[in-house]
Amino acid sequence: MTFTKSTASSLAVLLLSSSAVLAETQLTVYTSVEAVDLDRYKQTFEAANPDIKINWVRDSTGVMTAKLLAEKNNPQADVVWGIAATSLLLLKGEGMLEAYAPAGVEKLDPKFVDSDTPPSWVGMDAYVAALCYNTVEAEKLGLTPPKSWKDLTKPEYKGHVVMPNPNSSGTGFLDVSAWIQTFGEEDAWKFMDGLHENIAAYTHSGSKPCKMAAAGETVIGVSFEFPGAKAKSSGAPIDIIFPEEGSGWEAEATAIIAGTANLEAAKKLVDWSVTKEANEMYNAGYAVLAYPGIAKPVEHLPADIPTRMIKNDFEWAANNRAKILEEWQKRYDSKSEPKT
Repeated sequence: MTFTKSTASSLAVLLLSSSAVLAETQLTVYTSVEAVDLDRYKQTFEAANPDIKINWVRDSTGVMTAKLLAEKNNPQADVVWGIAATSLLLLKGEGMLEAYAPAGVEKLDPKFVDSDTPPSWVGMDAYVAALCYNTVEAEKLGLTPPKSWKDLTKPEYKGHVVMPNPNSSGTGFLDVSAWIQTFGEEDAWKFMDGLHENIAAYTHSGSKPCKMAAAGETVIGVSFEFPGAKAKSSGAPIDIIFPEEGSGWEAEATAIIAGTANLEAAKKLVDWSVTKEANEMYNAGYAVLAYPGIAKPVEHLPADIPTRMIKNDFEWAANNRAKILEEWQKRYDSKSEPKT
């Protein structure tokens, strides 16, 4: 073979291309963020970091938490991004998180940052418990809208309430842990016993009850505010109700898995997750952000959502999670949807 200048140039380009591919870091990122939102986060981050590619592994919070715990001795993820802070506290307690203070973390609201220095996790936004109430179906049945959580135990709602299973859904767990914190343990379980009488089904997704209400498949979906606002914007005949006792809430948060072979790339993703740009993107679906002062009103949601949020003790919820879930499973799992 005769090597010409052209051949040499082609080889140089090929070698440069090969080295670029070899230099590209593949980040495995476990998430529970709504699937429809993942592409825009991936595209924005990768545009700013062309040497890093995100490979998402997505499932509901409970399923993802169980998966991470099962992989404790052989971690498969580099980063956990957009999973409940209570789940991350559980992983922290198992020594599974790499503490890291991302650049700009001091700009975040402190309640969205792990209390240790450096923090083991940092928050992104909050999802807040709400009821999605189908006004058309309710009118057909002669029902009146609930004002409080305890209203959901009224006989008129029997068979017309759907809520998430807290073992598989972070939204379900934030409901149960918030009720215990708000009502006290004895009264909370008594309330849940009454609520169970009216439940048609427990779903394995936090957004599904709201989607079911929007589609007229149930009257009341115990869910969170974002899918309600989205459904209402699409023309669904629903009202979004924040019960008067206050709403439980959970922070979506990010952390690095200890022992990752891609630590520097993982740090870049966590750095990006706390930026103003990233928080502005979270605001497309979430009215409450970790970065103060930049949230714009979300259509169909009230501006005062933060005032409706209970004082949530994440540490308590994480420490008592296993006990709460075991008790809930024993009492109510008979009405859970089959797992697909």
